[in-house]
Amino acid sequence: MPKHSFLYRNSLGIVLIALMLVCLYGQFVTGWRTENKELAEEGQKLLGMGDYLQSGHFIQATFENWESEFLQMMLYVLLTVFLRQRGSSESKSLDKKEDVDEEPKPHSKAPWPVKKGGVWLKFYKHSLSIAFALLFLVSFALHFYGSYKDYFESQSAKKLSAVSAQSYFFDARFWFESFQNWQSEFLAVASIVILSVWLRKKGSPESKPVDMPHNEN
Repeated sequence: MPKHSFLYRNSLGIVLIALMLVCLYGQFVTGWRTENKELAEEGQKLLGMGDYLQSGHFIQATFENWESEFLQMMLYVLLTVFLRQRGSSESKSLDKKEDVDEEPKPHSKAPWPVKKGGVWLKFYKHSLSIAFALLFLVSFALHFYGSYKDYFESQSAKKLSAVSAQSYFFDARFWFESFQNWQSEFLAVASIVILSVWLRKKGSPESKPVDMPHNEN
C-alpha cells in the first residue's frame, strides 16, 4: 500500500471502526434472535428488525458498553496528567518535564485555536477530556433510557406495574448494568499500565523499546 495513500495514513482508525461495525452488527443480530426467543417462550409477539433496533433491549445493551468505554478514556486522559506508574509505557516520566506539559506556542502549522488564543485556546487545551466527558454523559443517558424502556416493556408484558423513571434511576438493576462494565474497563486499563512495565511488543507505540530497563518510563 503506497505510504501517501489515504488508507495507509488512516488504516488504524479505519480498521478499528470497521471491527466495531462488524461486532455491532453481530450484537444486533444475535440480540434480536435472543430477544425473540425469549418473547416466543413467553407467548409474546416477535419483533421485526426495525422494531428491535428501537427496543430497550438493544439500546440498553449498546449504550451501557459505550458509556463504560468513554468513562474509561475520560478518566485515563485526566489521571495520566497527574498520576505516574514507574516503568510503564503509559505513564509520563517520574522526574522529567515532557512536551505535553509545555504551554502551547502559535506557529504556522499549529491548530487554529492555538493561533487564535484566548478562550478558544483554553477550551482546546482540555478538548479531549471534554469530548470524552460529553460522550460519556450522552451514552449514560441513552443507557438509562434503554434500560428503563426494557424494564417497562418487560413489566407490561407480565402485566405488572412499573416504577417511575426517577425511582428506576436508583434501582439496583440499572447500576448493576453500569458497574459490571465499569469495573472491566478499569481492569483493562490497569492491565496495560502495569504489564507494560515488564512486557514488550516490538513495533507497538503502546510498548517500551524491547531493550529498555523495566524501571524507566
